[in-house]
Amino acid sequence: MQALVGILAVTFPFFALVLCGYLAARSRLLPLDAVAGLNMFVLYFALPCMLFRFGGTTPAAQLFHPVIALLWLAVAATVVAATAGWARRHGARWPDAAMGALVAAFPNSGFMGVPLILALLGPGAVGPVMATLLVDLAVTTSLCIGLSQWGAAGEHGPAKAVASALRGVLRNPMPWSILLGALSGIWGLTPWAPLGKTVQLLADAASPVALFTIGAVLARSRMRPAAAADGAAPPRDVAVLVAAKLLLHPLLVWGMGLLAVRAGALTAPALASLVLVAALPAASNVSLLAERFGADNGRVARVILWSTALAFFSFSAAVAWLR
Repeated sequence: MQALVGILAVTFPFFALVLCGYLAARSRLLPLDAVAGLNMFVLYFALPCMLFRFGGTTPAAQLFHPVIALLWLAVAATVVAATAGWARRHGARWPDAAMGALVAAFPNSGFMGVPLILALLGPGAVGPVMATLLVDLAVTTSLCIGLSQWGAAGEHGPAKAVASALRGVLRNPMPWSILLGALSGIWGLTPWAPLGKTVQLLADAASPVALFTIGAVLARSRMRPAAAADGAAPPRDVAVLVAAKLLLHPLLVWGMGLLAVRAGALTAPALASLVLVAALPAASNVSLLAERFGADNGRVARVILWSTALAFFSFSAAVAWLR
């Protein structure tokens, strides 16, 4: 019982901040038009500074660990193939199958994973988390965007979609922040003191504002008419994707990672970090991609909402199991 209380003492505040953001937007205390501004602050200011700081203090061997990258990519490909194949067999269009696969394979490692797993496991766990984030941003997202346009003709085909996804990766500040932080650590560069203090202030704001923003984004997706107009996805469909995210994904990481540990290619603490990343809820930005590439955004938003709500219990259980 004491161990459970200790786990909840760490996990509860993170999910409570998500709930605060949800309630603030749902009650209109936070105007829905302000949610985009919060999201931009986190994505382009606070989170890049936090990732830059961690990138500079994390050994490069952890950030660019080939075994972690290959393991994470193999699991992501398995989840994508299983969920997209299941959706196609049940009559889903390619955009819906692909975005459903992405929401099942892409955890909320940027906004939630880095600060939460740091609080649970310490600084040594940050490297594997950011390594998985690089893989998901550069490869998993591009793969699913390409699948979403499979069978489309002309300029909207998969090749164009993948090229568009790669351009999006290049414009995303998160991988660049990690890479620049890693380079600064390798070369021993220290920012000018006033600039370093500014980076520190923004980095310290990243966790609470990001978590609050996740809740606000979830509330907005439920309240906007566009989300509701997409039509209700069958409950079984949403339940399958939520189960794939919260159960299948971490179990696959644990199973494949255990083989790597026994082969001496991966350490047990690194595997624990990876399992907890996989146990996180679905990334909230998948909803934006679903809307952009013609998928049922309401369906994806429901998966994100339910995976976030249920992750409070499933993630805490995963922490207790790993300990």
